[in-house]
Amino acid sequence: MHTLQPLAFDNTWLHLPDSLWTRVDPKGLKNPQLVSFNPAAAELLDLDPAAGRSDEFLAFASGNLVLPGSVPLAQKYTGHQFGVYNPELGDGRGLLLGEVRNARGEKWDLHLKGAGQTPYSRGSDGRAVLRSSIREYLCSEAMHGLGIPTTRALCVVKGSDTVWREEPEPVATIIRLAETHTRFGHFEYLYYTQQHDALLQLADHVIAHHFPAHAGKADRHGLLLRDVIDRTARMIAHWQAVGFNHGVMNTDNMSILGVTFDYGPFAFFDEYDARFICNHSDHAGRYAFHRQPQIGLWNLNALAHAFSKLVPREQLVELLQGYEGILVNTFLGLMHDKLGLRERHESDDALIQELLDLLHESKTDYPIFMRMLCDFRSGESNTALRDSIVNRERFTAWAANYSARLLLENSVDDERAARMRLANPKYVLRNWLLQVAIDKARAGDYSEVDLLLKVMQQPFAEWPEHERLAAPPPDWGKRMEISCSS
Repeated sequence: MHTLQPLAFDNTWLHLPDSLWTRVDPKGLKNPQLVSFNPAAAELLDLDPAAGRSDEFLAFASGNLVLPGSVPLAQKYTGHQFGVYNPELGDGRGLLLGEVRNARGEKWDLHLKGAGQTPYSRGSDGRAVLRSSIREYLCSEAMHGLGIPTTRALCVVKGSDTVWREEPEPVATIIRLAETHTRFGHFEYLYYTQQHDALLQLADHVIAHHFPAHAGKADRHGLLLRDVIDRTARMIAHWQAVGFNHGVMNTDNMSILGVTFDYGPFAFFDEYDARFICNHSDHAGRYAFHRQPQIGLWNLNALAHAFSKLVPREQLVELLQGYEGILVNTFLGLMHDKLGLRERHESDDALIQELLDLLHESKTDYPIFMRMLCDFRSGESNTALRDSIVNRERFTAWAANYSARLLLENSVDDERAARMRLANPKYVLRNWLLQVAIDKARAGDYSEVDLLLKVMQQPFAEWPEHERLAAPPPDWGKRMEISCSS
């Protein structure tokens, strides 16, 4: 029995029309080295972590071995990129290896990124680089640790070849896990190419595998879209509450299950800046942090347009009108948790907004401030918090209102502090931390990657031996803008 025996593959995508996929064998990396292996993701596949140290696993994860039952394929989709429809999209450097069902009945797609050219590569080399692979690997696990819906990551493997991006960079592969790789762009592709029967098949495929309660119902497609809207709104509310900027919210980067998908030029806040743009290619700021909620709705409108052959227009409009309320209510609920508020009062919206305005005005370090806020003492001066705000008088006024609000629900400082520490992470995956890990990995030292994986999977813990990972960025690491190039 081979060491990867638990990976019993199926690939239900093959049952969909062949316009949605092309069979492609991966092009393996030369002289592969394992950079990092994620036992938590292996557990999702019932895979023994010891298997990650085997030669067979390294061959598989580097694209040099196709396991029995796996049928690698590149998916075809389209989408709106920076608001413009692009028909020439698809998996240009990744392959869906197949689906694995674990003992709990959960199904996981395994997707190999950096697997070489496909028919959708648009002239590119089909490779991923070490830098982008480490970023996605660590961020998907960091998001999961924060409780934010996301894809997962099993491992990163480095090859000996280099490719040219802005400079020569080492190639790598990453195995991404997702409940599905179905994107908004799949539906757009079928709609705009007038493959209406295939569009119906895809919608029913998603329902059968991910929303089985809707199967067979006359209004099942409206119910599906309702759930996609709900999940997308809640996901983006989580982004806004934690201070996460996705950076490239094209519709081909939007998961039909409302999970964070396709990590590229992302950033977690250092200083709070509502207008922050993390993607250096986003010259107009379309995907700036404060615009993410409205872009989520824009993308859902694009998806709804593709659903217009399945759902009446009046129902589409009604469903989309529910988005804002779901997002706002979810966001306010998360902010209540972050402020330690157990009840909802009419004045809370203004209290929360005033705090965010204060942080934006002062460009205060958001993760550090919110963690410090856990130790807020009602009716006291809270000097450390006050000193982190430029306008101290404005903060003093806000603190007085906050103290009064806490009094309304008889909040106990120590008890509230314990709850708030479960809502305000001490550790977030700042870009400067990633850069340190990437630089070390390029030199052959993968220890920082493994350390960040361990800590970011438990970001609310204290980790006293790793306090440096909770520090504000050095000058060189502030306001880093990240390239889309991978």
